[in-house]
Amino acid sequence: MNGKIKAISISKKKGIPKSNVDSALLIENWGIQGDVHAGNWHRQVSLLALESINKLKDKGLDNLNPGIFAENITTEFISLPDIPVGKNLKIGEDCIVEITQIGKECHTRCAIFKTAGDCVMPREGIFAKVIKGGMIKVNDLIIIL
Repeated sequence: MNGKIKAISISKKKGIPKSNVDSALLIENWGIQGDVHAGNWHRQVSLLALESINKLKDKGLDNLNPGIFAENITTEFISLPDIPVGKNLKIGEDCIVEITQIGKECHTRCAIFKTAGDCVMPREGIFAKVIKGGMIKVNDLIIIL
């Protein structure tokens, strides 16, 4: 069950939708260079499936593009919530991330919820720490190891 990167998103501030970029540098035990959520902790990188975003689009919520839920990597063709904590993913040519958390406790009606009308990150987003860094880009493969 392989997937691919649909979008890469970063931001300098917490609680806001992220901006899409074509590529990014994953830094070992840190996260994505230039992203506010990077740091020495267990949620260095966040991932959310495009399929999760599309579920809300199907319910009539508009303006839901990759990065709206503050995810770093929007994926396609891979069921993220089904990947167990502790499993590794290979992203692109060299990068390895370890799944550290599935879902999260959401802030009370954060800016993202107010913008999108709902938030799927608490239910379907996953978090990882960077085991091996390197460059990632849109359309890179994601392989469950």
